[in-house]
Amino acid sequence: MSEFDWNLIKSFVTVAETGSLSAAARKLASSQPTLGRHMSELEQALGVTLFRRGRRGYELTEAGGTLFERGKVVSEQATAFSLLALGSVEAIEGTVRIAASEVVSAYVLPEMMARLGIEEPGIEVEIVPSNQVENLLRRDADIAIRMVKPAQNELVARKVCDIPLCVCAATSYLDRAGRPTTAADLVSHRLIGFDRDDTAIRGFAAAGVKLDRHAFRFRADNQIVLWEAVRTGNGIGFGQEPLAERDPLVEKVLTGFTLPTLPVWLAMHRDVRTSVRIRRVADFLFEAFKRYSAGAASGANSAR
Repeated sequence: MSEFDWNLIKSFVTVAETGSLSAAARKLASSQPTLGRHMSELEQALGVTLFRRGRRGYELTEAGGTLFERGKVVSEQATAFSLLALGSVEAIEGTVRIAASEVVSAYVLPEMMARLGIEEPGIEVEIVPSNQVENLLRRDADIAIRMVKPAQNELVARKVCDIPLCVCAATSYLDRAGRPTTAADLVSHRLIGFDRDDTAIRGFAAAGVKLDRHAFRFRADNQIVLWEAVRTGNGIGFGQEPLAERDPLVEKVLTGFTLPTLPVWLAMHRDVRTSVRIRRVADFLFEAFKRYSAGAASGANSAR
């Protein structure tokens, strides 16, 4: 191969890691036909079969497995090169990609980004709403807002704050069903909680309230769905306290009920921490989340 397209290696490594064209396409913001074409081109150029195509997706052949290990090294070196180049950019303009949980992406970041847009009109933002830990090492994001401290040595992380959680419900529901005064009162209420996650059940048990999953009349594992269920009067649930405080449809209840806090960390790769635009956005988010956790809106007067 006298003229090698390095994008083929990137596509090959991603398909091998994800096991399917569709998953790789989502990760690379590409399309399945494009990645399928890349695999065919690479196999033709190398003269080997890299994958076994089947119902379970794309599985590496023996030759593909050998080349995958070398391909990962090449891909990581190319990524490191781009990270170093990005870190040297000095202009406060361009794109910054931010990964955060679904709730933070939908209900917290848009207001913050509106304010950032006024202060820094040259910066464009891309939001990655995901509850999965984004891989900053491979530039899935420039900045990640995480609820756990990153362990990778290549990442720089700052603890921002602890967001308080609260028990809350829609005023419409509380007017209809009454307001609980003790944790034991929750047994007679319609509750909102996770479907497969038993964290809430274990938390109630620790507080002396025994419940099973059927006590939660509305169950889902999606955070946005759960919050909308609270807002629309499906029952009593849990939420970020500053989010509940600024929502005119929602009331906090059982304010004396002790709940764990939600730690917030800002993380980025060491090689991009010198990028002026990424540093600017990180500093902005640091201050904005501190205000948010204290109960103040991140922008104008939207807090109740």
